[in-house]
Amino acid sequence: MFNNQYSGKKILITGHTGFKGTWLTTWLLELGATVVGVSKDIPTTPSMFEVLGLENKIKHYIQDIRDSQKLESIITEEKPDFIFHLAAQAIVSKSYGDPVDTITTNVLGTINVLEALRRINPSCIAIIITSDKCYDNIEQVWGYKENDPMGGKDIYSSSKGAAELLIKSYFHSFFNTESANVKLGICRAGNVIGGGDWASDRIVVDCVKAWCNKEVVEIRSPNATRPWQHVLEPLSGYLTLGQDLAEGGRLHGEAFNFGPRAEQNRTVLELLKDLSDGWDIKEAYEVTDNIPFHEAGLLKLNCDKALSKMKWQATMNYQQTVQYTGSWYLDYYHGAAVMYDKTVQQIESYQALAKTQKALWTV
Repeated sequence: MFNNQYSGKKILITGHTGFKGTWLTTWLLELGATVVGVSKDIPTTPSMFEVLGLENKIKHYIQDIRDSQKLESIITEEKPDFIFHLAAQAIVSKSYGDPVDTITTNVLGTINVLEALRRINPSCIAIIITSDKCYDNIEQVWGYKENDPMGGKDIYSSSKGAAELLIKSYFHSFFNTESANVKLGICRAGNVIGGGDWASDRIVVDCVKAWCNKEVVEIRSPNATRPWQHVLEPLSGYLTLGQDLAEGGRLHGEAFNFGPRAEQNRTVLELLKDLSDGWDIKEAYEVTDNIPFHEAGLLKLNCDKALSKMKWQATMNYQQTVQYTGSWYLDYYHGAAVMYDKTVQQIESYQALAKTQKALWTV
């Protein structure tokens, strides 16, 4: 997989205790990597990171990336071959309650990673993860391309747009030179679902928490359309970009969207109807008019660049995305599996599925 670029390598992941970070950590361990994680805390209860027992499988720093000196000392000591920067305040509702925390985490935290790389100048591949919400979303029916304007009507979106502008300026000012050892890639993805997410104000999380207690979940925007994708889809894109940069750096400094197939656009209501299969509940949801903050009705990405330049495209169809997600949670809440083994089994199943589709990263 990934031409063995990660086997035997040291990978530093910021935000490794989060939902995406936990899946990425597990996948990299299965690829034979040594993983070092940096996160400010365990973000949720339950926590997928704790459920999988990852603290005993990696080197684990509890450290806020807003402390630039300590972050720099960790990178200096660990000398990673790859850095995946995922650490973020990723909940839109929280950005309304504490905008400063969101801005400092997402903007200053990203600057601190870039500044540490500038000062240390290690021989390193750095993959910086932002969000599909970095774009100025005017709810256009076609997907946003990588060169579309940055922006955002809410604090979370603007923090991601601001981070993108700073990444671009750091690249052109410091890393796009002959003396720079750092190879930089930027990734954007959104509407990620999958087992093990317990973050607040996320539709799948709200559902499984309610359904495991045989409660009805309230939904705010049943007709909002999203291009739902399983967490393994964008992670395969991040790893593909890292592989490409390690094998020549021709995509140094470029940004890429990673999203599902176009036919995976579904409403919130459709997702809930499909996801509720297998749960012993009579009424799964009810619609509420309590909408405490702005939510986009439509947001999707154009992923043609990833296909053109890296031959990357999504693997799963919508039904598989829902099945993987529902199966993980059902096994967890019913105590039907060792969840680390379940997670590895889903990664292996995903790899096998991608291999049948001749995805280049499976080589």
